Amino acid sequence: MYHFFVEPCQISEKQIVIIGEDVNHIKNVLRLKPGEEISISNGVDGRDYRCGITSITDTEVVCELRFIKEDAVELSSKVYLFQGLPKGDKMELIIQKMVELGVYEIVPVAMKRCVVKLDDKKAKSKITRWQGISEAAAKQSKRGIVPQVHDVMTYKQALQYASDMEVKLVPYEMEESLDGAAGMAGTKQIISDLQPNQRIAIFIGPEGGFDEQEIQDAIAMGMKPITLGKRILRTETAGFTAMAWIMYQLEE
Repeated sequence: MYHFFVEPCQISEKQIVIIGEDVNHIKNVLRLKPGEEISISNGVDGRDYRCGITSITDTEVVCELRFIKEDAVELSSKVYLFQGLPKGDKMELIIQKMVELGVYEIVPVAMKRCVVKLDDKKAKSKITRWQGISEAAAKQSKRGIVPQVHDVMTYKQALQYASDMEVKLVPYEMEESLDGAAGMAGTKQIISDLQPNQRIAIFIGPEGGFDEQEIQDAIAMGMKPITLGKRILRTETAGFTAMAWIMYQLEE
């Protein structure tokens, strides 16, 4: 079943109207017809509105609301990815897969060892494209929301944004070298202690990893360094691994 997003104002008691780019996609790409069923979310409340198409024009698709599927597809906690800017188009893959896994928000972060440097014009263009990738992935995975991709933050801004979140995790390949390092057993305990309705921050370094001072700054802000195993993971793999562990723990 195909899934689409609309603004809350497009949903009434018995009817939902789809406008914009999705109209062309429904009519000319998917070639859906009146009577066929689709799934719609408003991107806010996580509900899955099941509808039957009643009419299709060049400007709108009118749907009859049949029922609302209340069982949530969203994780019971909100997971925020703070991703050090990677090279090339890796960020596109990271956004796509993290949205599929259930991330709530994605924050691109300019860290000391980031090779990529974005000026304001390039950053604005990138964010627009990245947000589009988030929406497409949300549709494909039938999410109840479209995760927001924030403007690029400095590391200091990212730490401040995450400061009041209940759980703050930093996967770090040198975790065992830190004072009080707990290793894999400690990481497993941290993950198993996660609870519903928490806000969980994951900080992932770029290709060059975290600068040592960045780790010390993170610890000073109450973040917990964790290990993802004995192998050195690429920046995109590290995020997927951490998110998959969290999803496994939180999935109802």
